[in-house]
Amino acid sequence: MVKKDSRNNVNNIGNNNGVRLCGGSADNKCALPSVGVSCVPLALLILALIVVVAVSGASTVQEHAPMILLLAAVAGVTVSLIATPQRSPLLIAKGVVRSARQVLPAVPILLLIGSLSATWMLSGVVPGMIDLGVKLMQPQWFLPMTCAMCAVVSIITGSSWTTIATLGVGFMGIGSVLGYSLGWMAGAIISGAYFGDKVSPLSDTTVLAASSCGVPLMRHISNLMWTSLPALCVALVVFGVASYNHTVVDGAQSREMVDALRATFNMSPWLMAIPALTAVLIVLRVPTVWVLAAGSVAGLAGMLVIQPQIVDALGGSDLMVALQAMFTGTELSTGNELLDSLVATGGMMGMFPTIMLVLSAMVFGGVLIGTGMLESITSKVTGRLRSPRSLVSATCGSGLFFNSVTGDQYLSIIIGGNVFREAYEDNHVCPTALSRTLEDSVSVTSVLIPWNSCGVTQSTVLGVATLSYLPYCVFNLCSPVMTLLLAFAGWKIKSLRREGSCRLADVPVPVASN
Repeated sequence: MVKKDSRNNVNNIGNNNGVRLCGGSADNKCALPSVGVSCVPLALLILALIVVVAVSGASTVQEHAPMILLLAAVAGVTVSLIATPQRSPLLIAKGVVRSARQVLPAVPILLLIGSLSATWMLSGVVPGMIDLGVKLMQPQWFLPMTCAMCAVVSIITGSSWTTIATLGVGFMGIGSVLGYSLGWMAGAIISGAYFGDKVSPLSDTTVLAASSCGVPLMRHISNLMWTSLPALCVALVVFGVASYNHTVVDGAQSREMVDALRATFNMSPWLMAIPALTAVLIVLRVPTVWVLAAGSVAGLAGMLVIQPQIVDALGGSDLMVALQAMFTGTELSTGNELLDSLVATGGMMGMFPTIMLVLSAMVFGGVLIGTGMLESITSKVTGRLRSPRSLVSATCGSGLFFNSVTGDQYLSIIIGGNVFREAYEDNHVCPTALSRTLEDSVSVTSVLIPWNSCGVTQSTVLGVATLSYLPYCVFNLCSPVMTLLLAFAGWKIKSLRREGSCRLADVPVPVASN
């Protein structure tokens, strides 16, 4: 069964990014599969994931996800060719290309994150942060302090990825010494970093969400505060209670770990010049790729100058040995088993499983777009929307859906903005509600999905499985709930009839980059 979308809500997915899959003289090639047919690859994906969790456990999802996503993509192509033979296969390829344009810029960033993590560990930057943090931070307030500090840094930098890859890694080490579980530590770091990223005017996702919906940036951010601040307050309270009830590790054990760090690394104050340089570059709005590259080179220099004994332990004392540590995994013996696992690094090679998962999600999302399956499902949803409550609820649910099927938050924001803009205007609802809901359901939930580029990246950087830290990401879980509560209470959802300045504007959508 084949149908056409009379409203063409998704014909211009991507707007100025050039994603136009249907329309013009080729409409006969753009027939959409039925909703039932469109759900087949999604059903296969969900069923396969359930089987993996039931048989192997949640921690193995990311290991099996690439193959599952690719098999689901093959199923989508096969079903599409059977159900809609009049649809040109070229459109499927175009869908994958459009998805690739959004996702592929993240690959060099992922590689550089692996390099930076390795050099900052082996140069002594992260061990120095752990040593300083253990001295200064109160164990009973560790989680809320971690969340708050990550939030501040992320607001300043506008990047959750950079905050987690630098400050977050240090907090993971401090928390490990203090005896906190991996899930709680990762949850506090991610909650703070994603709050700051969400409300920062320097954040690319924040700019993208406002632009996709035709909303002025600062108006978008001010409306975000109605859901983001309450969600952050809930998170801080939860983290505060968890920290207060935390059983502090034995003081002798903590001192033993710190002593092992000091015996392995030279704790020079010059080490802090490396993160300081990185912070300066971030404040100057240097592109993320160059910030991470400069941080890696600075870490490499610190490794050669300040930690020559580490280079010797790796098998030599020359530059090639240090460079090799940036690319391959390394292990050090500190005399403490817990610290040995903490200071082990994966380098760029350690990011390859992450990259494979991101690329697999890219192919799956591109197939859903190119086959018209995503358009078929979303057009069915938007055609039934009549009230602000139903609009916000559908936008929130669709945001989670887009994040799951495309594997990329930027693509999800672009699709969501284009799918729902007309529906919000037809129902006289101010687009600020749309931009806020997209942020609450897309930007902050992307890190909770194991095969999403954000979820797999932060899981790899922090060394915690996505489904293991998910229950502890309080802010990320509360944000969609807050936006739904506002909608059902009828608060902060303006009408176009009463608010003329809310009318949609034709604001060009910028090309996103991590």
